[in-house]
Amino acid sequence: MKHLFRLGTTLRDQARTRPVTGMVSEHIELPAPERAGGMPIMEAFAKRRTTRRFAADLLDDTILSNLLWAANGINREPDGGRTAPSVLALHEIDIYAVLARGLYRYDPRRHRLDLAIASDLRGLTGYQDFVGDAPLDLVYVADLARMHDITPSQREPFASASAGAIAQNVYLFCAAAGLAVAARGWLNRSALSVEMRLPRDSVPVLAQTVGHFDSSDSADDAG
Repeated sequence: MKHLFRLGTTLRDQARTRPVTGMVSEHIELPAPERAGGMPIMEAFAKRRTTRRFAADLLDDTILSNLLWAANGINREPDGGRTAPSVLALHEIDIYAVLARGLYRYDPRRHRLDLAIASDLRGLTGYQDFVGDAPLDLVYVADLARMHDITPSQREPFASASAGAIAQNVYLFCAAAGLAVAARGWLNRSALSVEMRLPRDSVPVLAQTVGHFDSSDSADDAG
């Protein structure tokens, strides 16, 4: 049976940056998200689950578009309201899409992915074996500099709550779309910040892996 977790003390001990696979683009222009239809919300709640086995098949840009918009896209123009809440509408969480074709930051206003690093960093986003093989790892990064109206001691707790709301949006989208998903809090945040070249006040608070179900997946793996 394949081990689900890597043993070690740091990300750098266990994983390395890999060359990209596929074409690297400065921007990935996403198609318009599908804002209507889909599974009834109560059915999505009934199907919500965590999976730790993923097929290696890539996610197409239509799935990426709908997924990222559901996660924290703009659903109310022109005021920029989002699909996920945040304290004082600060929108302090940036979503990074870690793909085989590079590390990209989601821009909700343009609804596109902007290249951050032209390397495959999937294996650096956590300790579990599957993170380096699944097609998409999302990393939720809190920009604490945006939270100037919040007491410093409360910034990370509030940011973690915002990331949790985004993660639940992703869970419900994946339940409706028939995708496998796992939220992950087991991160080496300081090492990951270095590898992602994040600014000083930006902190990874949560990660989430998304992909197609592996043929060996079973309900016994759910959480």
